[in-house]
Amino acid sequence: MSTSANPVNTEKRMEKAAADLKKARAEVGKVIFGQDKAIDRLFITLMSGGHVLLIGVPGLAKTLMVDTVAKVMGISSSRIQCTPDLMPADILGSEVLEEDEKGKRAFRFIEGPVFTQFLMADEINRASPRTQSALLQAMQEGSVTVAGKPHNLPKPFHVMATQNPIEQEGTYPLPEAQLDRFLMQVDIDYPDADAERQVMLVTTTNREDDLKAVFSGSDLLDIQSLVRDTPVGESVVDAILKIVRRGRPGPEATKMVNDYVTWAPGPRASQALMLACRAKALLEGRPAPSIDDVLDLAEPILKHRMALNYQARADGISLHDVITDMTKDL
Repeated sequence: MSTSANPVNTEKRMEKAAADLKKARAEVGKVIFGQDKAIDRLFITLMSGGHVLLIGVPGLAKTLMVDTVAKVMGISSSRIQCTPDLMPADILGSEVLEEDEKGKRAFRFIEGPVFTQFLMADEINRASPRTQSALLQAMQEGSVTVAGKPHNLPKPFHVMATQNPIEQEGTYPLPEAQLDRFLMQVDIDYPDADAERQVMLVTTTNREDDLKAVFSGSDLLDIQSLVRDTPVGESVVDAILKIVRRGRPGPEATKMVNDYVTWAPGPRASQALMLACRAKALLEGRPAPSIDDVLDLAEPILKHRMALNYQARADGISLHDVITDMTKDL
């Protein structure tokens, strides 16, 4: 794909990207059934250059979904199974002391699984807080520091983390600073009856799906650049600002936010919502995002960037209720 800024060429690139993305979604659909919205949001996150947090009970194909998307995107991937005894060095890598034939000793850095284009951290909230924090620099800066030395990660670099509901035993809630690094939270629900029937029939046979890689790493980088070239109308910009600023307790907030919210979304939420709306428009083959895109993506962008107080729990108020209240009258 060309990276020219010529408007005519950009329009052709957008058309080609939309067609290729449609093929990629079809490839993923060969393996994952009944999760179209979750798949679209995974694609939107990758197109935006961000990281995604998948939340759902065990057995809903979260790991398979991430692995399938990686194959279709044609990028290198690795997987970490997070457990309470997982150490930061198990993710980042470590330096080892080696001795050559002449007896000279020197340290050599051995890369960990984070040195990939597509890192899947499975059940991330089963890792200890110390290990969870090892991913902070990688997710924000695209590099890690080991023994005082910086090491750049491959490009593109994305973290797709799965998380079990925090009410389950043996889980550690992710710190707010790390949650904010995820562009989007995608909740994986149980499939409907038709999709579950299809899962049951297909996965209990010897059928093997031959997935085709539609993109490569360089193609994905170009799409991410194309997303940033997508024009955004003033009405969409105003809607994003209004929603995010309504979520912060104060004079611009809704009454429900002032009554129930203790942790509010920062500027990174506005950036994420802007990029995600642009990516959604491109994914659906539209030249520019609309306010409907803002309304559709507000909850997955904001949900993990907000926290409610005890009064909200006592009154039976959920984050869904609060965000719905924030998005009214747009």
